Order: sequence, then C-alpha cells, then structure tokens
Amino acid sequence: MFWIKKLVTQLFMPISLSLILLLVAMIILRRRKLVKSLIFTSFSILLFVSSQWGANLLVNPLEIQYPVNNQPAPAECVVMVLGSAHDDSIQGAATQQLSATALSRLTEGLRQLELGQGCQLVVSGWGGGLNHSAHAMVMAQAAMSLGVPEHKIIVLPLAKDTIEEAQHLKWEIGDLPFRLVTSATHMPRSMAIFKQAGLRPQAAPTDFIGRNDYWWKLDARNLLSSQRAIHEYVGKLWFDIRYGDEIELRDAVSESL
Repeated sequence: MFWIKKLVTQLFMPISLSLILLLVAMIILRRRKLVKSLIFTSFSILLFVSSQWGANLLVNPLEIQYPVNNQPAPAECVVMVLGSAHDDSIQGAATQQLSATALSRLTEGLRQLELGQGCQLVVSGWGGGLNHSAHAMVMAQAAMSLGVPEHKIIVLPLAKDTIEEAQHLKWEIGDLPFRLVTSATHMPRSMAIFKQAGLRPQAAPTDFIGRNDYWWKLDARNLLSSQRAIHEYVGKLWFDIRYGDEIELRDAVSESL
C-alpha cells in the first residue's frame, strides 16, 4: 500500500502528467484534433505550474493556514520534527547530508527548543530504501552537532510516512501536547493526521516557499513549489477519503459530550 500510494501520487505531479499526455498524443497521432488538445493541455500545465502566479496560487492556501509559532513553550516540552530526505553517500557531516527541506525543519526544531526549558527533540524517518542510515539517525546526528544533548533526543527510525510518524510518536508520549515542526505546505495535512491519531499538536511551520515575485516569471523553483503543493492536495484528498468517516464520527461524539 505504501508504494502504491507513492506511485499514484507521482502520476498527478506536473511533469509526470504532462509526459503522459504527450506520450498518449504520440501514440494516437492520426487523431489530430485529440493530439492537439493533449499537446495544448500539456503546454498549459507546464506553463501554469512554472509561473510565479501559478505556484503561489497553489502554495499560498496551504501556507497561510498556520503562522510562525513564536509562543513560549512550557517546561519539559516535546518538539516533533517530521522527516524529509537525506543522502548518506555524501561524504561529510550529517548536516551536509540533509536535504534543504530537512535542514530547514531541523533548524526550526532547534529554535522551538529554545522557546522552552528542558524540552525534548523528536526526529523521525526511515532510510527511504536508498540510504544505509535511517533519516532519523542522520537528523539526530545533525542535531547533536548543533548542540542538542543526546539524552534530549528521541529517535523514531522506522516511520515511513506522516501517518506512521503520528503512530510512533503516540507510542512515545501518549496524549501530551507537543510542537509539530514541518514545512508550511505540509502542515495542514500533518495537523489533520496527528489530530486523527488522537494527539495534541501545536503547529510550528517552517520552510515557507511562497514568494513575492513577478507573476510572469518562469523557472524551475516555481515548478518545484507547485509540485510540492499538488503533492499535499493529493495526499490530503487520499487522507480524507480513507479517514473522513472516522473524523466526522469523532467530531460528532465530541460535540455531544
């Protein structure tokens, strides 16, 4: 199910979808009207997601839902930093192996630690099938190199996705409130997942990718931002389909109490 979910999600990404449409157009070249429509659709998709206007139209509704969290944290708080990616084939310190997204999340996690006293840092993530080291281990090593004591770090190295991260964290802390650190585009879906698991997250978003730039500007950064946003919309749709009834039932029970 994990890999099927990943594969289906990729089919909806801008580049994959555009290439599929172009491939279909090449296969049915004799049907000229349909071919023209497919080529025009592919061109329109790439134009939209590569523009600053298109990227912001997709990204902003996700990022504005939760502001930066500057609130003081209670004593002995818990800060959960969701996993992203790393490459342990890179020779060097753990901080150099982390992706830009992972490093941004870890940096915000350390900032959240400074907002409280005696807080614990939780890092998570598996190796992704390509790395020898679990992502959580690399995040922990990076955190220690940046001054976090080892005994203040909880490592969850087996969680493959956000749903499993929520499950594993619940086993560790129960229903204690905690700061949830992840990318701003990922935060709405993450909050829904952690709340559905019966946890009490407080959003601490980071890695904001919405930009104020010329609307007509086309570049690869916009394409990447659009792809990340679309990934979140598809992921949220899948989550709502799978867990929507459970969430509605829980909310109804809460209102009746």
